[in-house]
Amino acid sequence: MMIEKRMFGKTGFEVSRIGISSSFGANSAVYEEAFERGCNYFTWGTFIKGRSTEFKGFIKHMVTAGKREKLFIGVLSYSHSAFLGNRFLISALRQLGLEYIDGLILGYYSKKPSKSIVDWALELKRQGTVRAIGLTTHNRSVVVPLAQEGILDFFHIRYNAVHRGAEYDIFPYIEEMAPGLVTFTATSWRQLLAQKKMPPGISAPRAADCYRYVLSRPEVDVCMMGVRNKEMLRDNLQAIEKAPMTPEELEKMKMIGDHLYGKPRVT
Repeated sequence: MMIEKRMFGKTGFEVSRIGISSSFGANSAVYEEAFERGCNYFTWGTFIKGRSTEFKGFIKHMVTAGKREKLFIGVLSYSHSAFLGNRFLISALRQLGLEYIDGLILGYYSKKPSKSIVDWALELKRQGTVRAIGLTTHNRSVVVPLAQEGILDFFHIRYNAVHRGAEYDIFPYIEEMAPGLVTFTATSWRQLLAQKKMPPGISAPRAADCYRYVLSRPEVDVCMMGVRNKEMLRDNLQAIEKAPMTPEELEKMKMIGDHLYGKPRVT
């Protein structure tokens, strides 16, 4: 089976509901197999030196093979300076062998980006250097106001069975604005996979269960998946291709998430 695709907010792009980043250091064959299985949402950007070589090779191969238009390539810019951000973007285009990127992802922002950053990003979009503008944040309170402004096309946010705040302060409010919505840390930095952290008598979920949990939310367009090798990729995709989680499975994930969260939830 192929990974499900859907329209990405109002961008006009059709994207896979599973996304893969360069940050886990997979080799190019992993990215290529993911693409063959239907994944077309890929992001580049890591703080860890040396994890980009294989990803760059994959992108260049796809361009040479005439498959560029089938990809949504997002590039994270961690600089909060338009000048430095522009230098990084020029370098990224050169290293990836691209004339444009599909998504410029501004990261990480706990508040609205400065006017100079917004103006820079909008000018890049006007020029066609980037086709959509996104923002990644751990501060959920900035998402709805920024979505209402209509400047940003998509958001990367944290969401998993432990951290479910988006259910209360993002998901109910974004339907009308309809930005693209991408989630990260589905395993809560592997907390959800640690048997020693589980309630007594409860088996820890698999990574694929965490992705299935996130994808059960219709508001989520793309769930980022961490893969280092083909075995991880195949195992995760095989489970994701199952039927949606049952109410009982969802409740188990929530119960485990509440146990790990360890304090009353504010709704």
